[in-house]
Amino acid sequence: MASASHLPDSPAGYGIVTRALHWGMAGLFLWQFASALLRVFAEDTGVERLFWSTHYSVGFTLWLLVLVRGVWGLANLHRRPRPEGSPAMARAARAGHLALYGLMVAVPSLAILRAVGGTRGFSVYGVQLAAPREAAVAWLTAPANALHGLLGWALLALIVGHVAMALYHTRIRRDGTLERMTRGHRGEAALT
Repeated sequence: MASASHLPDSPAGYGIVTRALHWGMAGLFLWQFASALLRVFAEDTGVERLFWSTHYSVGFTLWLLVLVRGVWGLANLHRRPRPEGSPAMARAARAGHLALYGLMVAVPSLAILRAVGGTRGFSVYGVQLAAPREAAVAWLTAPANALHGLLGWALLALIVGHVAMALYHTRIRRDGTLERMTRGHRGEAALT
């Protein structure tokens, strides 16, 4: 079991809470984007129905987790590892992470608004959170109809870029960036 000192982040690495949120959300995003890709390329197949049947519930879960992760990240902001590399690379890393967080909030928020304002209602894991409406509320549904899919694919592109940069830091720069997200605080005692 992790000690209390390994729960928060530190300059030497990310704590167990940050790492659990990061990798848990990574797995859920993999599932979520698989459902979207299957919806596009294998619609009306058994595997598409399996994945798509969870799209709303997994999306809502990701929305809750990104809010928790955002609060946790802000609470740990002064303790987190600093980006490696030049000042320009550090600014690019911050901008990329802000864009990721922005889209991780915006994409499911739009879908939730559409569901709440739509005629089908909104159920998460079989629990009805918003009843179906007789008529859609256009100001709730229109933004999601216009942006949810587009921003979702933009989020996927950013995630692919995020993974590419993690591999770049691991394979080319060899600066320990990925290790701080996989191994956390190990080696911290040597720094203090």
